[in-house]
Amino acid sequence: MRVGLTGGIASGKSTASAELRRLGVDVIDYDQLARDVIAPGTPGAAAVRAQFGDIDRNQLARLVFESEPDRLRLEAIVHPLVFQAAAEREAAVDGPLARADSKPLVVHEIPLLAEVMSRDGFDQVIVVDAPASLRLARLTAGRGMTQQEASGRIDAQASDEVRRAIADIVWDGSRSPRSLRRQVRRWLDVTIL
Repeated sequence: MRVGLTGGIASGKSTASAELRRLGVDVIDYDQLARDVIAPGTPGAAAVRAQFGDIDRNQLARLVFESEPDRLRLEAIVHPLVFQAAAEREAAVDGPLARADSKPLVVHEIPLLAEVMSRDGFDQVIVVDAPASLRLARLTAGRGMTQQEASGRIDAQASDEVRRAIADIVWDGSRSPRSLRRQVRRWLDVTIL
């Protein structure tokens, strides 16, 4: 069973993903794959350097969140590499959790699912949802971003309405991490029956 897990920045996706892993679910983290495919010494790193010069990850992040053309150029390099790496990871999954129909359960944690992919190919799409105002507060308090940086990151993503429109299931990420972990466990209990 292929599941897409998404949500806006600071919505609680990482908490949900960590709980899934703790419960034995194979989770493919597209953010981590994006870091891996442009790690020093990789063909992706060489391609990024050819487009943007020698800049560090923080400089690159600022650049692409301030410039849509630069963001699109970076995505054209990174996304195909991430999709290929995700397919390879999924092909290697032989995890113990499966539905009654014996299909392995694999969760694809994709922050930008609504922006750059289709929900086609997923048996379910789960959205972790939290109001933009709360996510803004989490980014400024918890991640040390300025209001402008946090707003820019939120504004660069799909709207909450767009994400909810592709969802089969919505988990409420606006409450405590404990509450979100309970939602994850309830979903898993039903899913693997």
